[in-house]
Amino acid sequence: MASKSFILQILAFIFIFSPLVRSIDFNFPAVFNFGDSNSDTGGLVAGIGDRLDPPNGQIFFKRPAGRFCDGRLIVDFLVNAMDLPFLNPYLDSIGAPAFRKGSNFAAAGSTVLPPSPNAVSPFSFGIQVAQFLRFKNRTLELLEKGRKFQKYIPPADAFQKGLYMFDIGQNDLAGAFYSKSLDQILASIPTILVEFETGIKELYDQGARNFWIHNTGPLGCLTQNVAKFGTDPSKLDELGCVSGHNQAARIFNLQLYALCKKLQGQYSDANVIYVDIYTIKHNLIANYSRYGFEHPLMACCGYGGPPLNYDSRVPCGKTKVVNGTEITAKGCSDSTEYVNWDGIHYSEAANQYVSSQILTGKYSDPPFSDKMPFLLPLKF
Repeated sequence: MASKSFILQILAFIFIFSPLVRSIDFNFPAVFNFGDSNSDTGGLVAGIGDRLDPPNGQIFFKRPAGRFCDGRLIVDFLVNAMDLPFLNPYLDSIGAPAFRKGSNFAAAGSTVLPPSPNAVSPFSFGIQVAQFLRFKNRTLELLEKGRKFQKYIPPADAFQKGLYMFDIGQNDLAGAFYSKSLDQILASIPTILVEFETGIKELYDQGARNFWIHNTGPLGCLTQNVAKFGTDPSKLDELGCVSGHNQAARIFNLQLYALCKKLQGQYSDANVIYVDIYTIKHNLIANYSRYGFEHPLMACCGYGGPPLNYDSRVPCGKTKVVNGTEITAKGCSDSTEYVNWDGIHYSEAANQYVSSQILTGKYSDPPFSDKMPFLLPLKF
């Protein structure tokens, strides 16, 4: 378990590097995104031939659209607010995909650390960075061949002027709880962040200068974790979330923040922005009714009914035979009332709220509210 002295050392480290930040400009020609299912716009579905069934995608796309959600993700709202198109998955080559405004390397189930043999996704952070390097090299090769490819791929200067977004690490922590103790998980966090720092350095060496790094959310408030690890009431906090999972997320975020301050000091010619997703999501769950929600923890699309409506044996939209009985994980009548979509991922309505808070700039370090040329209209 992280000691008080260790935390004080991290805080001292943060203080040392705090003044070393640059001004921020949000007029980006392209966005390059790295992550897991929180920002996967179809990478896993394309990469391994996975299949998403209705009611996924029902709110906005009216069909499954590669997202583990009833509609749009946080990344969709963010790029839209910047007046950029939705990011096409790097792995999706069907339908003449356009990458002129960037590409999405995120894939559901991905981890920062190299994947284990039974991992959901083989596309760990290191692989995603390698895919970006191929994407960049191939783009530059095509640009040299003439103008006929320009409408499909980004211009050469987009790789330096573009925004690099990151939302990854949740699966490293959440998956570890199935086989490790809390102390073991906390002890593994520095190793996870060394791997993350390696990827950031590689991107920086390739010319990336604008980094937008999301921390991880309150894992203990995800329906899946409450169902699996919250059967003992003593392990739950006042919101009904699993205390150990949230503690791991907070310690991870503290060390990630320290890393971001270090990077801000090391890369004086870059913008490194740390975004406090945890606080935004925790506030949403704690004050859900204030923001128009009725169910902070129960899944909209699931099986089993209240209080959680979640059965790990039956993913959203699927039908399975369990103990001789056919059961289906169905969607609720109004997903805008739910923070959680399928037990693991947030609903479009929740994603919209989170995005609106990110775009205030006040949850970022350095804050950027005075630099924002856009606002996200709320529908609550």
